[in-house]
Amino acid sequence: MQLSRRMVGGKSRWFLGDNALPSAWKLDSILSLSRAQILDELTERAQGSEQSEDYLSPVEGTQEVWAAGVTYLRSRVEREAESTVADVYAKVYEADRPELFFKTLGWRTVGHRAKIRIRKDSPWNVPEPELTLVVNSHSEIIGYTAGNDVSSRSIEGENPLYLPQAKSYDQSCAVGATIIIAAEEELVNLPIQISIVRQGQVVFSGEANTSQMKRTFRDLVDYLFRETAFPNGVFLMTGTGIVPTAEFTLLPGDIVSIQVGEVHLVNEVTDEGR
Repeated sequence: MQLSRRMVGGKSRWFLGDNALPSAWKLDSILSLSRAQILDELTERAQGSEQSEDYLSPVEGTQEVWAAGVTYLRSRVEREAESTVADVYAKVYEADRPELFFKTLGWRTVGHRAKIRIRKDSPWNVPEPELTLVVNSHSEIIGYTAGNDVSSRSIEGENPLYLPQAKSYDQSCAVGATIIIAAEEELVNLPIQISIVRQGQVVFSGEANTSQMKRTFRDLVDYLFRETAFPNGVFLMTGTGIVPTAEFTLLPGDIVSIQVGEVHLVNEVTDEGR
């Protein structure tokens, strides 16, 4: 079962597969429901088919995007290499408590084929392809999508306290193109792939699998919900196991293509504002 938000006639509209949902339908209207109720709601609401390939971010303005860090060994190694305080990342990787941080608000995310942005005050910028959980207000995982946690490695490496500046700025978070409705146990062995094309040539590619994660999805969600409510649901990026080498940085015009399970997310890189 696949959900997507697309532009139709100048307005955004939700789809279940290729079947349009009612024009007033919103994602936050179901993320307050239980998982079982959500499945019933989607089946009942699907209407006739519509044609549109103009995908929008599936994150609505009322939802937040959070992220987990250092959940793969590869991420720990690279963070230690870039940082002046490498032991911080080693301790996070081994600790019971995961690293969780606020990434952005829904209205600031961009979708499939929109432009992502690198910071002009950072010489070292990378994409971070991540399986992104879709979680309802009851902390139930209802599915997943693809996410790109665009980051400045130079800013974070200078000082971990600069993490918000390295991670949270305009067009630094791409999500989509679709949401796959899936049970939690279906997400533990999903392939994640990335390729970056520059002037027609692949300059970086990599792959990982969610089975390589140190932490479980349930562990991450439980910590996220411990003292924080999400009445409209939340999107949670679960960390990356693919990190380019130290010699690589994104450049304007690069095309970043990410595949997470069944979800494909493509974005062009820019260093200009919206």
